[in-house]
Amino acid sequence: MSAHNIRDKRSPKPSSKTISKVMSANKAKDTKPELKLRKALWRAGIKGYRLNWKHVPGRPDIAFVGRKIAIFVHGCYWHRCPECDLPLPKSNTKFWKEKFERNQQRDKMKIAELIRLGWNDPLVFWECDINKNLDHIVNDIKFHYGITK
Repeated sequence: MSAHNIRDKRSPKPSSKTISKVMSANKAKDTKPELKLRKALWRAGIKGYRLNWKHVPGRPDIAFVGRKIAIFVHGCYWHRCPECDLPLPKSNTKFWKEKFERNQQRDKMKIAELIRLGWNDPLVFWECDINKNLDHIVNDIKFHYGITK
């Protein structure tokens, strides 16, 4: 196992080197959907946001700090998109079911805490929506939330 594929001991041992490599390649920030949305915002002239802003709960993927607008980009697999309804992994099913449930609970807690701190309703965009409706998402951010050039 290379240094890149070192396990953190919180997850079950992968059943193969291939699975280990795939799981190790998952990133917490700068994911493909995040980059796609940020590039689209930039092209639309929407700038002035902070990335993974650590001064509020949940480190929003994109934060318009002065306007108190937080945007989260959720991967369909890890955050369990209700539209995609992806199956659970076939091995270690109990572990993964509990992990995904904790992810979803943590997502809800982050949003509730941001609202409690006076932030506008945080925006959550799913990976599948970014892939299918990117222009609509950018326009939603741009007009509905008053973010302009």
